[in-house]
Formats: sequence, structure tokens, C-alpha cells
Amino acid sequence: VQLQASGGGLVQLGGSLRLSCAASGRIRSINTMGWYRQAPGKQRELVASITSGGSTNYADSVKGRSTISRDYAKNTVYLQMDSLKPEDTAVYYCNADVVYTFTSTLYWGQGTQVTVSS
Repeated sequence: VQLQASGGGLVQLGGSLRLSCAASGRIRSINTMGWYRQAPGKQRELVASITSGGSTNYADSVKGRSTISRDYAKNTVYLQMDSLKPEDTAVYYCNADVVYTFTSTLYWGQGTQVTVSS
């Protein structure tokens, strides 16, 4: 299974970005998909996640400014981020809890850089 993340880049304070992450390979179904981020010198932290049933969870730091969504047919998860702040600068990673046989395995994407300039 591979997760291909895209959509990062350089954006000005207050701008928006939409991240995408597509899962491909041996997939029967996907449970939770999520986005994490890691800023320099900091631990990786959850940004948002979405279950197979569509329930979402957001970090307090992005609540009200970000929306996570999924295209179940395409095995793709999106993260719309608005009103971006310099503290949102980080490498963003997606993950997916993939079911192929009778168990699930957590896979990670390669990361996409988001830089917010002031």
C-alpha cells in the first residue's frame, strides 16, 4: 500500500491550502484516515482524522479553520486549511488504517511541506 500526499506549498498569512492523500495498492477497506504534522524540533501531532463512518476529530489548534473529508471511492483524504498562521508551518503527513485480509495495518505517506509566511 502506498499513500501519496500532495498540495503543500508556500502560502501567506491568512491564506488557504488543500492537501490530498491518495491510498493505492492492496486495499479491501480503510478504517480511519488522518493528517498529522511535525514542525522542526517538535513531535508529530494529530491535525485531523476521519473514520470510515465519517466521524471527524480535530486538534484544538486547527478547529474552525480546517476541514477533513474523504472520497471513499478514490481512497483519498483531503484537508482544507484556511486562515493559515505561521505556526501551521510543518511537514504534513497522512496516514490510513488499511484492511486487506482480517487485520488492519497503519500506513504513512511521505509528507508534504506547508510553509506559512508572515
